[in-house]
Amino acid sequence: MVRGTVTASVWATRRVEGIPGGAFLEVELDGGSHLIAFDVLGSGIGERVLIVQGSVAASWFPAGKSPPIDALIIGSIDDVPH
Repeated sequence: MVRGTVTASVWATRRVEGIPGGAFLEVELDGGSHLIAFDVLGSGIGERVLIVQGSVAASWFPAGKSPPIDALIIGSIDDVPH
């Protein structure tokens, strides 16, 4: 699991069949790298989020219906302890 900040929406008017409702968001990970993650929570720009990747992300979707998604936003970080 990794943490990051949503920096932009990625508009995709055409999608592979089988990708459920949700949004593609660009996220800057702690450490400075970027990735595109799929969001079903309704996260917004500037929001701190938790992301899972790989088979963990794909396994969240119903069995037999795993879309080609390898980064999934699974939580919104309310506050980072100091």
